[in-house]
Amino acid sequence: MKTRAYLAILALLPGLALAHPGHDLTLGFMTGVQHPWAGLDHLAAMLAIGLWAAQLGGVQRWAVPVSFVSVMLLGAALGYSGVVLSAVEPGIAASVLVFGLLVTMAVHLPAMLCVLLASCFALLHGHAHGAEMPLQASALSYIAGIALSTAVLHGLGLLLACLLTDRAPRHSLRWVGALVATSGAALLMA
Repeated sequence: MKTRAYLAILALLPGLALAHPGHDLTLGFMTGVQHPWAGLDHLAAMLAIGLWAAQLGGVQRWAVPVSFVSVMLLGAALGYSGVVLSAVEPGIAASVLVFGLLVTMAVHLPAMLCVLLASCFALLHGHAHGAEMPLQASALSYIAGIALSTAVLHGLGLLLACLLTDRAPRHSLRWVGALVATSGAALLMA
C-alpha cells in the first residue's frame, strides 16, 4: 500500500515542477546536464581532469575531481549572481591546454597543489556555466545538472585512462593528453 502512495506522489512531481512559471525545474536540470557536453572547451577539460586524476592515483584520484566540482558550484553561483570575473573564456581555454599538458607529461604534483590548480580553473568553468543559465530555468536544478554532468565526464576520463593504461599501447594516455593540449592551444588562438 505504501509503495502505491509513493508512486502516486512521484507521478505528480513533474506536474509540480511545471506549476511555477519562471522556474522550470525540468528545463533547468536538462539544460544543466547538456551544457558541459555542448562545447569542446568544457568537454575536453572535464575529460582531462579525469585522465590526470587517474594518472595521479591515490587520494588525488578522487580529491581533484571532487574539488573541481565543488569549486565549480561556487563559480556557478558567482556567475549566476552577476559577479564579474576577468578573462573567464581565455582561462577556460587555458585550462584545456594546461590539463592536456599535465596528462601528456604525466605531471605529479603535491596533492594540495593539484587540488588548488583544479579549483582555480573550476571557478572559471563554473562562472561561465552560471552566467549562461537560461532565465526561465531554476538555478538550483540547472546547477545540479551541471554538477552531475561534470562528475560523469570526470568519471569517463578516469575510465578512459584505466582502459588506455591496461589495454592500449604504452603511451596512449599521453597521446590523448597531447590531443587535449592541442585543442586547448587552438581555443586560445581562436
